[in-house]
Amino acid sequence: MKRGDLGELAGSVALGAWTAFGVLTMAVIGDGQPLYGDEDLVSWSVAHRPDVAVALAHGLTATGTGFLPYVLAVLAATIAGRTLSRRAVAAALCLACLGVGQVARYGVMALVARPRPTRVDWATHASGWAFPSGHTATAAIAAGLLVIAVYTRSPPGRTLLALAVGCWGALVGLTRVYLGVHWFTDVVGGWLFALGWLGLCLCAAAWWLPEGFITGTTDTDPVPTEDHAPQDPGRRGRSRPA
Repeated sequence: MKRGDLGELAGSVALGAWTAFGVLTMAVIGDGQPLYGDEDLVSWSVAHRPDVAVALAHGLTATGTGFLPYVLAVLAATIAGRTLSRRAVAAALCLACLGVGQVARYGVMALVARPRPTRVDWATHASGWAFPSGHTATAAIAAGLLVIAVYTRSPPGRTLLALAVGCWGALVGLTRVYLGVHWFTDVVGGWLFALGWLGLCLCAAAWWLPEGFITGTTDTDPVPTEDHAPQDPGRRGRSRPA
């Protein structure tokens, strides 16, 4: 794929995700109450919490915060880079994408200031406001970086690898609803925020990184080669035999 085409695709994805995120944010702010289906999903989760499922949810939700997402960001850079220097630059960019994304998400959360579900429904610790979900957005950004890296290098079984990573990112968000600390629309907001942020970062990388840094992308079409043999200087002025 050409570098310009990649930038346009990433920009289009980012625009669509940010538009949807903006609409959802306005709905959350304007209503001030849980949106349609939010309370039903939390109530269902509270009523279906066997000990084994809660333990698994605790373990999975813990992977969506702390140092692990940053480890995954570095792993994505290691996969994507072909040389040591490119891996170092990619690691810095991936870590910046994740870190700045978390800061931006926190700023949006503070501005929206949406309350969480009632504490009596919580099955784990939580802090701060609800929208968009921090664990969800962090895990989704880390998963997205890994998926992009996998498709950049195209290793064998890349579809299965990308699917497994994507499922992990999605399940981290769903555990937040299951454990009663987020509404489902908080999780959807986290997914949309992550998608928009990744699209923005990938668009910037596609346009600003040096040519050839992103594996498999080019700036221009290859120059076509001539289909005829080079002329012999010694044959100048001679006519071809009939």
